[in-house]
Amino acid sequence: MSKKTQKKASKAKPGKSAPGRSRTEVKGKAKASAQRTTTPKAKPKAKAKANATVARKTKPAATGSKQKSVATKSQTRTQTKATKLPARKAVAKDTAAAGSRPAARKSVKPVPGDQPLRDSPREQAGPGLTVGSKAPAFQLPRDGGATVSLDSFAGRRLVLFFYPRASTPGCTKEAMDFSRLSRVFSALDTDVVGVSADPQRAQETFRDKHDLTVPLLSDETHTVLQAFGVWGDKSLYGRTFQGIIRTTVLIGQDGRVLNIWRNVKVDGHADAVLKYVENL
Repeated sequence: MSKKTQKKASKAKPGKSAPGRSRTEVKGKAKASAQRTTTPKAKPKAKAKANATVARKTKPAATGSKQKSVATKSQTRTQTKATKLPARKAVAKDTAAAGSRPAARKSVKPVPGDQPLRDSPREQAGPGLTVGSKAPAFQLPRDGGATVSLDSFAGRRLVLFFYPRASTPGCTKEAMDFSRLSRVFSALDTDVVGVSADPQRAQETFRDKHDLTVPLLSDETHTVLQAFGVWGDKSLYGRTFQGIIRTTVLIGQDGRVLNIWRNVKVDGHADAVLKYVENL
């Protein structure tokens, strides 16, 4: 044999010895490997089956606990309703025994002046002049800066209309009505003058805004207002406060009071005073 064939034979011997194992050994090894591969796969299936059986066994118990919790909730609700109803009845009995109490009104701060025509305050005429008595002497500043006194109208009749506050709805209408009729009054030897507690500057603003033609006197100290008895208690929304009671006084040429209109309603008042003067 040549050296090449010897080398090939030596290489082939060890390679051929591996498949030379017995068939039983090979089959045994194959079975062992198959068992190793199949055994892990079988375990998850067994666990899943065990979990399923446990879930089936525990499911009814869970639903039962839920039903119990729902039942307890419904019982607590009925118990709370049962306790609330007697409490409400007790409160109703207490309120019935105490009597119907009116709800507390919100405190409304009264305006120290005139109110809208639809909601005018209830006025109480205070002590003042009487028809035939001597009119109190006065001296007050008017719009424009001049000073007016009772002697300024000597020999003529004088209409003094006292209004609560300048530039309020009722006072505006009253002043405009007297301004509209001022020429007719003047033709009857009668002068018309308005008096309030507003400052002189407010009177001028009131005059310019509404083109008033009658003089407007300012009595900020309330001296003349009290002398004529037009400053007193006024009631509004259950509260009493001090203010001007809307009043009109007609003074004759001799300085005596001819007529007094107390608690004046603005609508048609100026025309009523004019009609009275015309009938003198």
